[in-house]
Amino acid sequence: MLKIKGHEIGSVAVKGASNRRAIQFQNNIITILRKIGVNENDIDIPLERLAMKKVKASATWWLGDDRMHYSHNMQKNYVENLYVLSRVIDIEANRVLSGDITIDDFISEFKEDKDVHQKRQEAREFFGCDHDETDFTVINEKYKMLSKELHPDKPTGDLEKFKELNVAHKILKRELT
Repeated sequence: MLKIKGHEIGSVAVKGASNRRAIQFQNNIITILRKIGVNENDIDIPLERLAMKKVKASATWWLGDDRMHYSHNMQKNYVENLYVLSRVIDIEANRVLSGDITIDDFISEFKEDKDVHQKRQEAREFFGCDHDETDFTVINEKYKMLSKELHPDKPTGDLEKFKELNVAHKILKRELT
């Protein structure tokens, strides 16, 4: 059982027909986003050619002028990451449909700034990672090491750098978990 965005999501173990299952999960995401008013042409869910490969799954969509994005990379392969992605989006969209949250709440949950790619690049540089690093465990290890070094209570501490560290970690955590 996974706990993501405050929701408990049962994991799925895909053993066969992984590419077909990935397409099913992609179609589920498109269907649920259409129910809350997202145009199908404004949804981008890149499919991985080899669904059993260890790759993050992501979805990007536009609602009005707002660009929204969600990705997941904590499972052992792409198709399982896409399953978790579809479950999170499904739960949140159904909360809109049931009236538990407003569409504005949904948008704020997934909305990204226009310069998010640049911020992600700067965050990776801050951690000293490769520009294409997507393994959150690597980033977390660097975060822990740097937080010990930069913490304001330490002799080598630097409050401004410590704040930067936490912002960079938050940016990458949102992208990769």
